[in-house]
Amino acid sequence: MREPVHITGPAATGPDLQELMGEVARGDGDAFAAVYDRVAGPVLGLARSIVRDPAQAEEVTQEVLVEVWRLAAHYQPDKGSAMAWIMTMAHRRAVDRVRSAQAATDREQRAALLERTPAYDEVTEQVESRLEREQVRRCLRNLTELQRQSVTLAYYRGLTYREVAELLALPLGTVKTRLRDGLIRLRDCLGVSA
Repeated sequence: MREPVHITGPAATGPDLQELMGEVARGDGDAFAAVYDRVAGPVLGLARSIVRDPAQAEEVTQEVLVEVWRLAAHYQPDKGSAMAWIMTMAHRRAVDRVRSAQAATDREQRAALLERTPAYDEVTEQVESRLEREQVRRCLRNLTELQRQSVTLAYYRGLTYREVAELLALPLGTVKTRLRDGLIRLRDCLGVSA
């Protein structure tokens, strides 16, 4: 019976990731294939945990691995491990993808909201509002002095009928009658149907 052979040290795993990155920086395709084999799974796992959509996570993984090939010369071993450098790129790329997708969704929602919002012409509304106010002022000038005072106090200053009567020193019934008559004249002047 043969005893199991235990392989230890660098022969078991081949060159470490940092050494492979140096070779990739020099354009070694075989070294890149070895890097790919070692990091594709962890990069995909990280991307899936952030992006959630499997297809999007695969795209992020592909983009990161292309970036590893292109930027391998920028890797600085003294600033951290190769795996940390690659995973940082993967994290940033995945977060960018999520933000981009959210921004697109937000734009689509705003566009949909704008389509449902009726057209609004501020200038037209301001002109109409001014014209209406001027028409009300003109109609108020056609009231008797007591009607105008009663309507102004009750509807523009917000006083109760009783407060208007006290302020004008008139009986409550008289104020109510003047208010009713004044409002009828205003309605007729403004052309509002009852």
